[in-house]
Amino acid sequence: MEFQLQELGNDAYAFIHESDEGKQDAEITWTMMGDVMVMDHTFVHPSLRGGGVAKQLLDRAAEHAREHGYKMEAVCSYVVTAFKRYPDYDDVKVQG
Repeated sequence: MEFQLQELGNDAYAFIHESDEGKQDAEITWTMMGDVMVMDHTFVHPSLRGGGVAKQLLDRAAEHAREHGYKMEAVCSYVVTAFKRYPDYDDVKVQG
């Protein structure tokens, strides 16, 4: 699944996925605070739920963080849960 990086303004960014009809059906958003991506929202359309799309979005965001030397802070409930569940993100999450 392909995700497009989108600048939302005011230091806010997202990786989004669009359906074949051109409608946004999945996204993960964050606000940059210095070199920290404050992960604040994850959305997956009901038609895509249960397919691991939210984790794919988070994986792509973590890859982006690694590419740029950023850390990630979990605010969104999905990201908070994923950070606890998967050690995959230990290298990018803000320790606290």
